[in-house]
Amino acid sequence: MSEKVPMTPEGQARLREEMRRLKEVELPQVVKDIAVARDHGDISENAEYHAAKERQGMIVARISYLEQTISRAEVIDPSKLKGSKVQFGARVKVANVDSGEEQTFQLVGPDEADIKKGTISVTSPMARGLIGREVGDEVRVVMPAGPRTFEILEIAYL
Repeated sequence: MSEKVPMTPEGQARLREEMRRLKEVELPQVVKDIAVARDHGDISENAEYHAAKERQGMIVARISYLEQTISRAEVIDPSKLKGSKVQFGARVKVANVDSGEEQTFQLVGPDEADIKKGTISVTSPMARGLIGREVGDEVRVVMPAGPRTFEILEIAYL
C-alpha cells in the first residue's frame, strides 16, 4: 500500500494539466522529432536523434511520476477546514522573534510547494515545526541557515 500524498485541489489540477500537456503535446512532438532525426541517416552519430530520445525518456519518466503521484493524492480542500491549530492547508502568518520580519505562507503537498508563490511543503522543517501549534505559540525551527524562532500571528483556512 503506497503512502497517500496530501494535495490541494489546485495542486491536483496543476499536476493533471501538466500530465495532459506532456501526453498530448510534448510526447507526440518528440516522437516526430525522433522520426525526422532518424530520416537523416546514420543514427549512431546523430546528435538530434540522441537528444530527442533522451527528451522522450525524461517525458515518459515524468508522466509515470505524475500518474503515481495523482493516484496516491489525498485531496484536501483548505476552504473546508477550520480550527485553531496549524494543519495541512493552513495559511499561517509568522514573525521571526529576533528580526520581527513577518512571513505568510500556506502548507501544501510536496509537489505543489513554491516559495515564490507563498507555499511550503507540509514536510518542510518549517511546516513540521508549525503543525499542531496555535496563534501565540513560539516555534523553534532548525533551518538550513541555522535555528530560528517564530511566533504564530495568524492561522486561516481559505
